[in-house]
Amino acid sequence: MAWLVVTPALPKTSSGFIDRFIAAAESFRIPTGLLFNKSDLFKDDLAKVQDEFISIYEPLGYPCIKVSTVSLDGIEAIKKAFQAKVNLLAGHSGVGKSSLINILDPTLQLKTGIISKQHLTGKHTTTFAEMHSLGNQTYLIDTPGIREFVNIDFKPSEISHYFVEFRERMNQCHFNNCLHENEKKCAIKLAVENGEINPERYYNYLSMVRNEDIFR
Repeated sequence: MAWLVVTPALPKTSSGFIDRFIAAAESFRIPTGLLFNKSDLFKDDLAKVQDEFISIYEPLGYPCIKVSTVSLDGIEAIKKAFQAKVNLLAGHSGVGKSSLINILDPTLQLKTGIISKQHLTGKHTTTFAEMHSLGNQTYLIDTPGIREFVNIDFKPSEISHYFVEFRERMNQCHFNNCLHENEKKCAIKLAVENGEINPERYYNYLSMVRNEDIFR
C-alpha cells in the first residue's frame, strides 16, 4: 500500500501533487491512502483545507487519516491500516514521515529535520529508501522527500484510466478515443458540470494530459 503524507502548509501539498501520486500508484495497481499529518497545528482555514481534501478523496475509496505525532491522534488508526501489509510512505520533505515512523517504532530513532524558514519547505533527512519491519508481517518503506512530481511516461490516452471516477464513466463518452478535453458529448465533462466529478481533479487531469509541470 502506498501512503502519501499530506500537509496543507509547512510545507504545502497541492491537490495536483496528490493526484499525480495517486495516478502513479494506480498505474501499478497499488492501493493508495492519504495521511494528513500535523493535524494538531492546523486550525480554521488550514483545517478546512484538510477537510476539503478528505471530502474529495475518501468517497473515491482512498483511505484518509488525520494524524499528529504530538497529540498522537490517528496513530492507532495508522497501526490498524498498516497491519499485515508492505506500506510505502512518501511525501514532500518536511511533512513528517520520519517523525511518524519514530512514533510507530521508537527503536528506529530516525533523524528528523526542521522546516526552512526562508522557503517554508522541508530539508531532506532521509537520503535513500529503506524498509523497516514493524512486526506481525507489517513492513514500512521510508522514502526520501519528493520536491516535485513530473509526469510519468504516460500516454495521454492512458491517464483517464488512473482517475477512478473517470474510469467509471469513460464508456459513456461518444468517442472511443475521447481525451475529455475538447470533444463533444463527453461524459467526463458533463459529470464535472453536474458536480459529480470534482473540478480540481478534472483540472489536474488536464495538466497531466498537457504534460504541464507541477512542483507543489
